[in-house]
This record gives sequence, C-alpha cells and structure tokens, in this order.
Amino acid sequence: MQRLDLRQLLSQKLSPQQIQFIKLLQIPTVELEARIKEEMEINPALEEGREEPESEYSDSESEDYDSDDDFGKDDVDINDYLNDDEISGYKMQGDRGGDEEDREMPIAMSTSLTDNLMDQLGFLELDDKQYTIGMQLIGSIDSDGYIRRELSSIANDLAFSQNVMTTEEEIEQVLHMIQTFDPAGIGARDLPECLLLQLERREQDETTHLAERIIRETFDEFTKKHYQKIQSKFGVTEDELKKAIDVIIKLNPKPGGSGAGMARVQYIIPDFILTNENGQLQLSLNSRNAPDLRISRSYADMFDAYDKSDKKDKKLKETVTFVKQKLDAAKWFIDAIRQRQNTLLRTMESIIKYQHEFFLEGDESKLRPMILKDIAEDIGMDISTVSRVANSKAVQTEFGIYPLKYFFSEGIATDSGEDASSREVKHILKEIIDKESKRKPLSDEKIEKMLNEKGYNIARRTVAKYREQLNIPVARLRKEL
Repeated sequence: MQRLDLRQLLSQKLSPQQIQFIKLLQIPTVELEARIKEEMEINPALEEGREEPESEYSDSESEDYDSDDDFGKDDVDINDYLNDDEISGYKMQGDRGGDEEDREMPIAMSTSLTDNLMDQLGFLELDDKQYTIGMQLIGSIDSDGYIRRELSSIANDLAFSQNVMTTEEEIEQVLHMIQTFDPAGIGARDLPECLLLQLERREQDETTHLAERIIRETFDEFTKKHYQKIQSKFGVTEDELKKAIDVIIKLNPKPGGSGAGMARVQYIIPDFILTNENGQLQLSLNSRNAPDLRISRSYADMFDAYDKSDKKDKKLKETVTFVKQKLDAAKWFIDAIRQRQNTLLRTMESIIKYQHEFFLEGDESKLRPMILKDIAEDIGMDISTVSRVANSKAVQTEFGIYPLKYFFSEGIATDSGEDASSREVKHILKEIIDKESKRKPLSDEKIEKMLNEKGYNIARRTVAKYREQLNIPVARLRKEL
C-alpha cells in the first residue's frame, strides 16, 4: 500500500508540461520535424523563423518551470512573451512517466526492410490478387529475413483478413518472385533455402555447383563439420571441398538483419555530429534538432490590443483568455525545444568526456565501463532523463554512426581491482580465437585459462556468453581442413 501511495505521489508531481517535455526529449531527430509541424498546426501563435532582435530570448537557463494555470488573469504583460530573459527548464527529479515513457525508444530509420521490399514489389507486373498475396508475404517476413509461417496459415490469413481466397501453389508462385528481391536470400523458409537462393546469384562454376550439392544433399554433415564424409560422398579433392566451403561460409545467414554482408536498407539519422579537428573533438547538434521558432508578432499584437481594451465584456474576456493560452503554449514549446537541445548536448558532452580515448581512435577496446548513473551524476540530472536520451539518440563519428546505448557497458573486475569493459574482454577473446590453430580450435575452458592468465577474472560460462554474442561457434564447429 505504501508503495502504491508513493507511486501516486510521484505521478502527481509531474506537470503536463514535464510530461510533454519527456516526450519531446525522447523522440528521435527524424520525428522532431513532424512534432513541430503538428504543434504549429494547432497553435497559430507559434511560427517558423528567427526571433526579431528585440524579442530574442537570452541563453540563460533555469532549472525550474513554474506553470501559471490561471489563464484568466487580467494583469498580463505582453513582454512576458516577447522579451523573456530566461529559458525555462524542467525539474526531472522523481521523474516517472509511467510504463509508456519507460519503454525503450527505437533509433529512427529512414528506410525499413519492409519499405524496401514493398518498393520492389511495386515494380512487378502483378494483378490485384497477386499484389495482395505479395503484401501478406512481405508482412510475414521476420526481422532476420525469413518466412517461418506455413503457407497454409498465410492462405488462412488472406481469407479471414483480406477476403482473398487462394491456394498454397499461388502463394508459393508469388513467394518465388519475392525471393528474387534484394537482399539475396530474403523470404527463405529455412537456412538451406536461404543459402541456396544466394548461391543461385553467383557465377555458376564447379565450386558453386559443389556448394549447392553440399547444402542440398549433405547439410547435416556440413553443420557438424564431417568434411571427410562429404569429400568421400562427392569424390572431390580436399582443395575442391575447401573452396566450396569457403563460398558457403561467406554467405549471409540473416539477410534481413545483423550479420556479415548485411543488406538491410536502413540509415540511422544521427542526433549529434562529432568531428576531430587536430586532436580536438568538436560536437554539434544535427541542425534538425535546432529549428528556428518564434512567437507570432501579429498574435502577440492582437493580445496586446485585447488586453488594453475594456475587459468587462464577457466575450472579449474569453478571447483574451484564449489568446493568452495560445501564447503561453507557444512560449512553453519554444522553451521546451531549447531545453531539449541543452539536455542532449550536456548528455553527449559527458559521454565524450568519459569515452574520450574511444572517440579519438575508434578502438572499442578503449571503451571504459560506464553506466547511466555515471553520466547522470556528472551532469546533475535524473537517471531516467539520461536513459531517455541514451535509448533514442545516435552520434555520427569518423568511425561510423553509433547509438548512444553502445557506449554503456557492464564491467568485469581484473586482478588489479580495476574494471575492464566487457567489450575489451570480447576484443581480446576474439583476438585469441583469430590466432588459434583452425585444425585444433581452443575450447571455452582453454580460453578461460588464457584470459585468467592475462588478469581477467572471468568464468567459462561468461566466455561462452561472450563468444555467442560475437557469433563465434563452439570449438568443434570452428575446425577447418
């Protein structure tokens, strides 16, 4: 009961402005423009453009926002809207915006896998029924690029949801068309089919033909690395077999998602741009995060005129109240956008300070263990605020674009008592495996001992976990001829 009362108390402390600010803070850059347009459509007192010199806000900041809910007051000064000397901030202490606010926000992508496939579907000369089947199939593709739903179930979906009566044969006909789309291997129903779809696009020489036979006829032996059985079955030399296997292992097992040769058409829109000017790191916000917004001068003049007139008239008083509400909302929105910029920059500057060596060289082994609390304490903000920024923002560097959450990692104790980033340990683990003899790959136990000898107190199960996270198979499956 006490816990429930505490939750109610915390939720009561969040004003509507604070809740709106939280939402503004966590939306990705690519969605900010739409949010601003939406606000301008509902509020004529807000418009695009730079503030005129006499009405510009100063750059001073405040950590408190006191909302005046009494919009009917008569003693209002127009200078409150045109010559404000303060950018209002928002208290984030005790910030709990409910489950909806705590959900992890995705990094915005400009083009999704589904959009890419739908574009390609549009280029096929299909009738209405085939196009509907194509849309249903594309909608059934998992994030890694596979269709795992039975074609009979897709036929039922079409019947119930689209009122389209079809057969498995008709669905398979359209599926084969989709399987010709990019990325190669898309729309496969299992791994062998995915690999074969990719091999079909290769030059059809003896090596490719042998690779196809290995997958079609000896896939189980291939996955278990029983190479001698395969060699014996096909009557090929060790060199011929090795060439075919090299072709297979370079194929992409996840054409729709992560993995080597990732062909998913997605572009992260960075919120920050970080450049290195002769060893000096320069941070700037993506210009989309810094729109020019101002209070409408004509709307403010209208309010000034109404405010100075006889307010005894009921209709006029209602008009003054309405105009003041719109001006208040516009002023608040401009302040909230500026506070969003300020919060983003302070958070990113702190991350750069913490991970300075990484940003200079791009070497992930230089990443320090860092948690949300470290950044929150450094910038004097609530952990939930930092979490919202970290979960929905990305930075462009000379080494690529990184989601901010990439820089937060768990730590591992070393013999000296210091913490080592889990990425540092993964980096060393990968180096050990890269240097191992492929004829006699190292077991997890052996790798555990080698890491312990280097001073990393790490258990075998953690070695296995990190190896799996790096998509490195067990020793038996790493064995080569």
